[in-house]
Amino acid sequence: MGMGAVAASREDEEAKKMEAGGDTIGKNLDAGALFVLQSKGSWLHCGYHLTTSIVAPPLLSLPFAFAALGWTAGIICLVIGAAVTFYSYNLISRVLEHHAQQGRRQLRFRDMATDILGPGWGKYYIGPIQFLVCFGAVIACILLAGQSMKAIYLLANPGGTIKLYVFVAIFGVFMMILAQLPSFHSLRHVNLISLLLCLAYSFCAVAGSIYLGNSDKAPPKDYSITGDAKNRVFGVFNAIAVIATTYGNGIIPEIQATVAAPVTGKMFRGLCLCYAVVITTFFSVAISGYWAVGNQAQGTLLSNFMVDGAAVIPEWLLLITQLFTLLQLSAVGVVYLQPTNEVLEGLCSDAKQGQYAARNVVPRLASRTVAVAAATTVAAMVPFFGDMNSLIGAFGFLPLDFAVPAVFYNVTFKPSKKGFVFWLNTTIAVVFSALAVIASVAAVRQIALDAKTYKLFANV
Repeated sequence: MGMGAVAASREDEEAKKMEAGGDTIGKNLDAGALFVLQSKGSWLHCGYHLTTSIVAPPLLSLPFAFAALGWTAGIICLVIGAAVTFYSYNLISRVLEHHAQQGRRQLRFRDMATDILGPGWGKYYIGPIQFLVCFGAVIACILLAGQSMKAIYLLANPGGTIKLYVFVAIFGVFMMILAQLPSFHSLRHVNLISLLLCLAYSFCAVAGSIYLGNSDKAPPKDYSITGDAKNRVFGVFNAIAVIATTYGNGIIPEIQATVAAPVTGKMFRGLCLCYAVVITTFFSVAISGYWAVGNQAQGTLLSNFMVDGAAVIPEWLLLITQLFTLLQLSAVGVVYLQPTNEVLEGLCSDAKQGQYAARNVVPRLASRTVAVAAATTVAAMVPFFGDMNSLIGAFGFLPLDFAVPAVFYNVTFKPSKKGFVFWLNTTIAVVFSALAVIASVAAVRQIALDAKTYKLFANV
């Protein structure tokens, strides 16, 4: 029997164990893995999940990153981000496939760290950072959605007096309902719609940029980098953190866990679908947005489409852009809620009883509602969360998505130290670990500079 046949036989055996509620090393799955990370999806579903987790409204901040980098450095950083993350996510996928073929399918990032680097890495490093990144993303989605709702409200009712935290609370209630979808796999149709929405608002943003760039309402097209030398240096690292956050994922193992066995090759096809959308949206929005507004780019491109409360592009275009953005944020938020759901399900549910038994449904309803309520409260209280999200991106996404995959691959496959792959992975791990430290310092500095403008429940 050839090696391919042996691997296929092991994966068939793995599929039977997963269907029976056991993992691939003969142990029963906990409720979090069994209920939330159901392994039923195809590579196409995987592509939907990947696209929603990566191609999200933070891509509208790319012109702002370009403002600190300029044309050349901005495009280079965007290309490097795409190349390194595609490579890194493929490394994680290959490591996961390797372990699955060996009879040890890993369903969570912390499981990978525990098996490959030891229990301390999973419990005290990967697990906490991943949870911080994902829950921070949920908070950011709720806040951004509240801001989109407020923008739509002001377009319809200029001079309206409803505060931002009211819109945040309204969206939080909607998220509480959406959060009750039982498993990651159950989001596959939601995430297909999300894929279409991200294409829609990206194309709208490009159309708005072209319109604004050709109108007399556009700011002077100045592409110089402003500020003194120190501010420009820190601005570069802040911009790198923004780009890393935009490309960030942090849940690749959990997404691959949703794929039905055998898993070989499915994640790569899903990544190809995802990155076709990534290249289309990221580069078009970044280039058109920066071309239109230059170094006057604000934190999100949509802010440049309104000046003194009035739209500088056609109102209908701005309205539908905000609406598409708002709708996709709900899908992005619920995707990044899955690691939290998995932990809560593991703590509160009984894997020996059915997923829809009252014993499991009631705790699920309560725990997920409380989790979303906590995220909504933070979003309403801290509407300047963007600065803190830069810190989370620098501290979380840079190591998880750029450095750690290369380490996992080298430790698992042990490529020759004389070979290209070993040194490429080592270089990626070292360079992006250093960037994570420097970008974290830059993000903390920006928080300190902006601290004087912070106010709880601010109406920004």
